[in-house]
Amino acid sequence: MTLTFSYRKTTQALNYLARQAGGRINKMKALKLMYFADRYHLRKYGRPISNDEYFAMNFGPVASATKDLAEGSDFRPDVEKQYASQYLDPVSRYEYSSLAPVEEKVFSLTDLESLAFAWREFGGHDQFQLAELTHEYPEWKRHEAALTSGVNSRLKMHFDDFLDDPRAGINPCHPLDERERAARRDEIADLREIHNLWN
Repeated sequence: MTLTFSYRKTTQALNYLARQAGGRINKMKALKLMYFADRYHLRKYGRPISNDEYFAMNFGPVASATKDLAEGSDFRPDVEKQYASQYLDPVSRYEYSSLAPVEEKVFSLTDLESLAFAWREFGGHDQFQLAELTHEYPEWKRHEAALTSGVNSRLKMHFDDFLDDPRAGINPCHPLDERERAARRDEIADLREIHNLWN
């Protein structure tokens, strides 16, 4: 499923994470925290925050357009680059910093809840610990063999798979019973149908 990427929300989410880290954050750490926030919001509320496309890569799930924003990439449309440049400064190959306070009005209360969850539960880990932890989740594990064999360097992930649970002892980013899981699958199917009607 491809949705309309929410570049304002994603910019502000990256800004929020940098601010939580003291104004500057490792890019890979921020991308993993964004994944956990999206996973939580999708499982609890039926949609991701960013509406980004996720790919399984060797260091775990990566939200493609979110990565471009964090890196200040020239691949993004001008309107996205101009907006992000007001808030994010890619100060090095590995880090970006916050340039301005978070514009919270772009978020719903549930978006903020999900970002706070990601920071509270996972913000104490460094980027490599987070990458290793993301390998425990079924949406990445289903691609593990292809990635470790070297046949592929990235494979598209599917939001339906985010509804599956990791092994016991790993934070699922909001537990689901089977009734809730079925409801979320229906909501994802509805989002997919809406996207197909408009594209």
